[in-house]
Amino acid sequence: MSKKDLSRRDFLKTTGIATGTLVGGGLIGGLIGFGSNKNNSSNSDKNASKDQAANTNSKGKMFFTTDKEFEILSNATERIFPKDDLGAGAIDLGVPYFIDHQLAGNYGSNSREYMQGPFYAGEATQGYQSRLTRAEIFKQGVGKLEAEAQKRFKNGFSSLDDKQMDEILTAFQKGEVAMSGVTSAFFFTLLRSATIEGAYADPMYGGNLNMEGWKMKGFPGHQMSYINVIEEDKFQKIAPKPLGQH
Repeated sequence: MSKKDLSRRDFLKTTGIATGTLVGGGLIGGLIGFGSNKNNSSNSDKNASKDQAANTNSKGKMFFTTDKEFEILSNATERIFPKDDLGAGAIDLGVPYFIDHQLAGNYGSNSREYMQGPFYAGEATQGYQSRLTRAEIFKQGVGKLEAEAQKRFKNGFSSLDDKQMDEILTAFQKGEVAMSGVTSAFFFTLLRSATIEGAYADPMYGGNLNMEGWKMKGFPGHQMSYINVIEEDKFQKIAPKPLGQH
């Protein structure tokens, strides 16, 4: 297989990154823009995907107050985890709803974390150093995605083509976009992590709709036990089960 024919999802599937094994160091983010011509889709395709995700998720939005903000978030997550021949992308998996719901809860408010000063610029090896909550960072980050789209292309982020979206997301990943109280690189790291989590978390949290993320990886979900097949010589394909289905 030639390098240019390797899609982002192929890379995720064969390395185990998507299940959290190797996430970090910009590996997922470094794939932004890689093979984008192969996965280009029209705005009508994106809108159809958003409608499908909305129809399969009855909880609705809990954090983002406008459709425009939610649409920007949706398109950004889709570029990080795009739909392709191997399966659903972030929008069809309900990832935007997963992130929205998480931001409306303890994750967004950092309620279980120490958030007092002093605040200094952290080293690359350190974790969360911002005075801002995740909710504040995402709110600002989504606004900055829109502002950067207007600045570079005189158009809204959700109206850009895939290559243009990738250019902006790559700029965020590299820390090239000015943000207040946090770097754009840190926002991108949060966005990327939340996208992957939404694709593979238990469906009870709003993402991984119909367990499609698990099915792509062949992950069996939450089984009570494997005692009935543990001594089998043949490889076992087990239908996934979510929490609460036992």
